[in-house]
Amino acid sequence: TFEKTVYQGPPERFEAGTGNIADAVGLGAALDYVEAIGMEVIARYEHDLLVYATERMTTVPGLTLIGTAPEKASVLSFTLDGHDSQEVGKALDREGIAVRAGHHCAQPILRRFGLEATVRPSLAFYNTCADVDALVSALRLQTSKAY
Repeated sequence: TFEKTVYQGPPERFEAGTGNIADAVGLGAALDYVEAIGMEVIARYEHDLLVYATERMTTVPGLTLIGTAPEKASVLSFTLDGHDSQEVGKALDREGIAVRAGHHCAQPILRRFGLEATVRPSLAFYNTCADVDALVSALRLQTSKAY
């Protein structure tokens, strides 16, 4: 009230305003969704999608995969001969394909392997083989262009 202020104890004392209720509810719904599918099912699907993507991407001329361990997260980093990684990322964006391009906050390790930047699509359980095929088609289109 205007007459008296009563402070909470820490940590509540340091929180300004109402907590982010919508995000908490959304997080709960997301956890329910993932739990309904099952983490093992998701992990298996993402691994199978990674295997498919790895096989398909090796067919792109001039594409070099960086990090090919058989058991890893469903992330693929690559370079494309004669093409700047940032420009490849922008070109894929124009095709509606979301990737990261650059050093991914890992510049020292990239330099250790003689690289400055890579392109990195991340695969998740909401991606499909058709998404991978669209990525490969867009990359093939890029290999036919010079920057």
